[in-house]
Amino acid sequence: MISREQLAKDLLYYVRLGEDSSIKFKAVLFSSDNGKGNKPVAPDKDKLANEIAAFANGMGGRMVLGVNDKTRDVEGIDDDKVAMTEEWIVTISQQKIDPPVRIHTRRVQLPNRAGDMKTVICVDIPRSISVHQSAGRYYQRIGSTKQEMRPDVLARLFQQRSQSRLIRFDETLVTDTSLENIDPGLKQRFLRTGTPEHQQFRKLHLTAEDDFTPLDSPERWGLSLCGVLLLTANPTEWLSNAYIQCVAYSGRERDANDQLDAQDQSGPLDQQINAAFDFVRRNMRVAATKEIGRIDIPQYDLGAVFEAIVNAVAHRDYSMTGRRIRLHLFADRLELFSPGALPNSLTLDGLMENTVTRNEALVSLLSRYYSAREETGRQALIERRGEGVPKIINNSLRLSGREPQYQLIDDELKLTIWAAHKDIHS
Repeated sequence: MISREQLAKDLLYYVRLGEDSSIKFKAVLFSSDNGKGNKPVAPDKDKLANEIAAFANGMGGRMVLGVNDKTRDVEGIDDDKVAMTEEWIVTISQQKIDPPVRIHTRRVQLPNRAGDMKTVICVDIPRSISVHQSAGRYYQRIGSTKQEMRPDVLARLFQQRSQSRLIRFDETLVTDTSLENIDPGLKQRFLRTGTPEHQQFRKLHLTAEDDFTPLDSPERWGLSLCGVLLLTANPTEWLSNAYIQCVAYSGRERDANDQLDAQDQSGPLDQQINAAFDFVRRNMRVAATKEIGRIDIPQYDLGAVFEAIVNAVAHRDYSMTGRRIRLHLFADRLELFSPGALPNSLTLDGLMENTVTRNEALVSLLSRYYSAREETGRQALIERRGEGVPKIINNSLRLSGREPQYQLIDDELKLTIWAAHKDIHS
């Protein structure tokens, strides 16, 4: 992060040149200026949200509050109103834009035309990996103005950011995390002798850098999405929906009166996977053939179930707020819902033949550092050979006689695995 003195020089340079695609000026008016209270009343909240969203949808940019965008006069903000203005702009970025935009504010003093020092607020808006809307519309920054995106431009932007992800979401910094949040017991599997711990974490994308924090600050580094999911005892402290909801019903419908068992599986991802797997084993029926020589027949193929749970956890879209993985058991089927549409150009028809990874760093770590349960018949938690979906389909089909079904429903991938033949189970 540059010094406050250098930032002031940079801002004065832009004030002389005027607005462009990377900078916007805004004067701030308060109700107290008209004798009616003491809060910001201009610029309009929705219009300000549009500007922030436009920067985030493009290459990022900077907004300076306290500089008139028409005259380029440094009007400033009274010292007793600066904190209030900062809170106001942060609230707009969080409540008026979907998904919210993380901004960074700094107070800087600039001279006006008379040479008097005035306080302005510099608002840095980073380029986002999401696509943001404000007031139900999508904006982009073109030159010194914002414009609503044409449908074709918006479609390309969604494709670039939601699917291709030039910056992988699982490698990005999770706000309000620090290296102190790392659980000492969970980190050991990743460490090798001879290399400093922090270097190993960076190389594995378990930590991420905060570009808005000074280089020499201990708060410069925090946990990435991977780091939160694998290195903390309770990822839901930062990612409220990073858990698996498990429910077992005695019947064929979602009826609270028929609920047999229910648990939310939280904790590090490997613990979630194993706990969800145990939930299925505990609640599924096991029958025996009536022929000579008893043979136990499970309701579901355990290898297929384990593969399905691992896939849901590893490949879900963690950028989708308000969604969690749901695993529901019924008398005749297992349903597994994973948040997120299929990544890139992958289609339902291509699941058997193609392998496309949404969370590359996360999948890599789960395949290299985590072992699978012995009863699953595999070694690594994830085996990156493209055999997962075929195993789910073929093993389940062989046991139940019905092919599992994949469906896309409202940006969720739903997998239905049918229970084994009714005449086998009693």
